[in-house]
Amino acid sequence: MQSLQIFNTLTRTKENFEPINSPFVGMYVCGPTVYGDPHLGHARSALTFDLVFRYLTFLGYKVRYVRNITDVGHLTDDVAGTGEDKLQKRARLEQLEPMEIAQLYTLHYNRDMALLNTLPPSIEPRATGHIPEQIEAIEKILENGFAYVINGSVYFNVKKYNDSYPYGKLSGRNLEETLEGYRELDGQEEKGSKEDFALWKNASPEHLMKWNSPWGVGFPGWHIECTAMSTRYLGQKYDIHGGGLDLMFPHHEAEIAQSNALSHPCEVSHQDEAKYWLHNNMITVNGQKMGKSLNNFINLDEFFSGNHPSLEKSYAPMTIRFFILQAHYRSTLDFSNEGLQAAEKGFARLTEARNKLNELKNSFSGNDLNTNSDLEKELNSFEVEAAECMNDDFNSAKLIALMFGKISAIHTLSRQPEMHFQVNRDVFVRFADLFLSYYSDVLGLLPDTGSGVAMEKISALVDIVLEWRAEVKKNKDFATSDKIRNKLEEAGINIKDTREGTEWSLTSQ
Repeated sequence: MQSLQIFNTLTRTKENFEPINSPFVGMYVCGPTVYGDPHLGHARSALTFDLVFRYLTFLGYKVRYVRNITDVGHLTDDVAGTGEDKLQKRARLEQLEPMEIAQLYTLHYNRDMALLNTLPPSIEPRATGHIPEQIEAIEKILENGFAYVINGSVYFNVKKYNDSYPYGKLSGRNLEETLEGYRELDGQEEKGSKEDFALWKNASPEHLMKWNSPWGVGFPGWHIECTAMSTRYLGQKYDIHGGGLDLMFPHHEAEIAQSNALSHPCEVSHQDEAKYWLHNNMITVNGQKMGKSLNNFINLDEFFSGNHPSLEKSYAPMTIRFFILQAHYRSTLDFSNEGLQAAEKGFARLTEARNKLNELKNSFSGNDLNTNSDLEKELNSFEVEAAECMNDDFNSAKLIALMFGKISAIHTLSRQPEMHFQVNRDVFVRFADLFLSYYSDVLGLLPDTGSGVAMEKISALVDIVLEWRAEVKKNKDFATSDKIRNKLEEAGINIKDTREGTEWSLTSQ
């Protein structure tokens, strides 16, 4: 069985996962800037690293998962590092204190992530709670000669850094390309060079979120926050740094530069902050990134309620989770009602199989011999096949496809008890336990329709109705049989008669 391989953005290759201090794993993920409600793009990043967290734990690693809250210093122009603080701008519009905005949208974010069944991180630090660490880091960077002070602000000297380390190694940009990409903007004239970025900004009198520092009253730059918090909780070198692809430049590039500047002169083993860099791709709408800046986003609570003009109906949290996990985290995922409704049906079908398998565990009457039947071989192969899927860079799409491929065998064993004797009991129990564990513990799915009614109860009720219908058909009362079918379909339950028996699934409402 192959070992876990991770696509490392830093090297552009899949690498064997070898923790620095196994079995302990340190993982830092850039969390939300809390100035608005979470949308589908936020969900994709959170679900990607929830999957990573869950699978590493499933493999037996002891993971410290740190995901920050950005509640200061993220300015409206990400690349140039200029403009108004996003939280302060929202606070001004809503006539609230910035910390009220931060608290409100942090609560909304954590509420929606809980509905999506993401596990909470081990530590969830806020940038405003780590101002001393950020000031200390900036002082060290100044001491090492990679920053300068102008008018009470501190800027990172990118050209000076590039003399010692390759700036742009993560994003693949060289310094000349970076310079060409910058626009002439107001507020950049005080910097020594336009590619330099702020470590600390001098605050104007009207600025609300500000602290005392050795350089005057001000606030931290966005990039230094993550460097200070990751170092505080994971050390100078840790295993995994994650985030959305849109953060690779300038944010993650700046983090690498800051980390090397802090530890200068670096030993090779202590460079670049994290050993593996993972980036999830974007949710798109008609080929464009979904995001607040493009005003094409749909909030998660709008998905759950259906209250948005682009939505044909509401979608349960598990439908959203399943929709996102059906695609590999490094591939783009385009939003559409058709895609969500297909995910809804797919999730219902997989959950039905999961429920039947759960019931079978309590009644399975297999034998104690290895029969070597095709059915037994199919079940026995699941352990290796599932591991191969997830060990291939956390490929949830492959895993879900594999699990769908086992549904036929589950239905066969459910409808035909005589087939139990073609399968060794231990083989079946091992398969069932693993299938259920991958469904719940790795994919993080909950066997619920989202309406508050457990799928187990629906499954039991439908099976009773179908048994009654089978008796009706056996007595050649086809009119009643058709009436039962029609009533079930009116209730959103589709049934299909096959040679092996009657199959059912939930339909979109």
